Amino acid sequence: MSRLDSMLRRLTAQRDGLNWAAAQIGTMEGDVLDLGLGNGRTYDHLREILPSRRIWVMDRVLQCHPDSTPPAQDFLQGEAEPMLRKLADAGQTIALAHYDFGRGIKSEDVAEAARLSPLIKQVMRPGGLLISGQPLTGFAQIEGPETIAPDRYLFYRA
Repeated sequence: MSRLDSMLRRLTAQRDGLNWAAAQIGTMEGDVLDLGLGNGRTYDHLREILPSRRIWVMDRVLQCHPDSTPPAQDFLQGEAEPMLRKLADAGQTIALAHYDFGRGIKSEDVAEAARLSPLIKQVMRPGGLLISGQPLTGFAQIEGPETIAPDRYLFYRA
């Protein structure tokens, strides 16, 4: 598979997974957490499909497209560990989290996801959903939409 085809497959899976998860949490109380802002495409999509939810965004640096910049009070800039602790200490409850941290080195990305999983668990509402391109630990893995290959995106319930 070409890198272009792989990217298109990933982005389609991401969009379909987010749409599916947004419908799943329809009546559940709680905020949304986007772990890894990057260019802001995912954040922009979350704003569109969940307009009434507060969307927290976390990243080391703010370098997204100007149209996808979260409000300052919803952007947690810095390393993930202290930012997740800050959310937990403030009593924030997350109904849906999207995990998209990574540098593209699989072994390092998997290790980081495992290290951050217990901190993510502290902010998740019981029954909340997590969508991730990396395996997370301490959550029940569930089936996502049937349009997404099981190895392309991972779905979890807190």
